[in-house]
Amino acid sequence: MEMIALGKADIKVSRLAMGGHEYLADGRSRGFNENRQLSLTPGHIFEGFGGERRREVIKTVYDLGINFFDVTQDSEKEALGRNLRDNPPPYPVFIQTRPERMSYGYDKFNVRMADLGLLREEVQRILKLMHIERLDFLNIPPLKWAFDNDPEYLDKVGANIAALKKEGLIGYAAADTFSGAEIYRKMIESDHFDVIYINFNFGDHTPGEGIIPLAKKKGLGVIAREAFMKGDLFKMAKEAEMAETGPLAAAAIRWMFTCSDVDTVFYGTGKANHLLAVAKALEVPFGHADAAVLDSIRKTEMFKKYESRRTEEFAGRIERMDLLFVPDHLRTY
Repeated sequence: MEMIALGKADIKVSRLAMGGHEYLADGRSRGFNENRQLSLTPGHIFEGFGGERRREVIKTVYDLGINFFDVTQDSEKEALGRNLRDNPPPYPVFIQTRPERMSYGYDKFNVRMADLGLLREEVQRILKLMHIERLDFLNIPPLKWAFDNDPEYLDKVGANIAALKKEGLIGYAAADTFSGAEIYRKMIESDHFDVIYINFNFGDHTPGEGIIPLAKKKGLGVIAREAFMKGDLFKMAKEAEMAETGPLAAAAIRWMFTCSDVDTVFYGTGKANHLLAVAKALEVPFGHADAAVLDSIRKTEMFKKYESRRTEEFAGRIERMDLLFVPDHLRTY
């Protein structure tokens, strides 16, 4: 597995990184699609996370030399911590996660991430849950409403990041948002962050035209996600009447690195053989056959709608309503 220096972070990570989602039989991710409210409740652990299938995936991770993990909800955090203790990696690994119920639209104006005491308590809670001493990457994902509500928001968050680093609770900070280019730009130019974490794929390509190069120019690492568009890519394949999706998956993951500024890509799967196939795909450069496969997808109506919506969202002309307007019973205020 190829390793690469990751921006301001004084480490090298694998080009292919491991997402933490586990999956239902129909392919949807567990937790959020089982009980959204419970999946966002700090301390709630769904039964069965980190089981035999996940252990097989992690064994394959070790075999491939992947050394970077991302987890979101508490069930994933607890499971990863347990799996790493039960089957220790043969080399150092790095973990990224976000504070629970503080990010995106789950906390009004994201005020809790701007409060050092609350953010410190949350990081300490995560460390205890995962049985680790330091969080390598703390993902900070506010929405535009945080910046509109408090002109000093970004500086407050930056001061909190600096304090948590000084206290040895975190190693690095990742800038993340679903509010588009404007907010990414502000976070990148603040100099408070070490890397960006961003949606990027051949249907959601506008970050590669400005924001990703800006991050690289400012010395930040670039972590990309959603190569398969949360599974929508394979629905597009059905519309395109593709009988075999293996070449499509290979083309999509190879496309990610046609942007030379992308350092690593997080990929989630519940099957070890799928992880092996994706890793093998990265041994071959993007070529004419890959371009032809992706062109077939571009002709579908589903792709055209996806590309249009994601372009509009990233330009800030559409707010992520599903994240911003969270029902009252899910809010923390």
